Amino acid sequence: MLRARLTDALKSAMKARNELAVSTVRMIIAKLKERDIEARGAGNASGIGDEDILGMMRGMIKQRRESAELYEQGKRPELAAKEREEIAIIESFLPRQMSDAETAEAVRQAIGEVGAGGMKDMGKVMAALKARHAGAIDFSKASQAVKAALSGG
Repeated sequence: MLRARLTDALKSAMKARNELAVSTVRMIIAKLKERDIEARGAGNASGIGDEDILGMMRGMIKQRRESAELYEQGKRPELAAKEREEIAIIESFLPRQMSDAETAEAVRQAIGEVGAGGMKDMGKVMAALKARHAGAIDFSKASQAVKAALSGG
């Protein structure tokens, strides 16, 4: 489904003559093809699945955030702005991220679900969060919330 959305987005961007969107979506598709080739080498003939595609896009966003920060430090605001515009385009393909309040509630539910009693149960809680909220939760924030809850903070 995500592959079809990318193809449709590329066509729409080309019709609209939106050069930044065209180049960004092409970049995503190129990275996807690269990952598919790697997956085929590992025995997965159909390429990577949607969850792996989402992870790949999150990695691309992280790279662009780091680049934008470096461009800002290097006094190149025009390049930083371009990176941020690419981030917005890539994020448009990702599911809506949970708010901090929603994340806190999900963590509370996961802790109750697995019966976590301390830090030794953090892995169980994170596994429960991943099973239920993969793609919609920021796991770095969730990890901090789980640590705080399990350590009594």
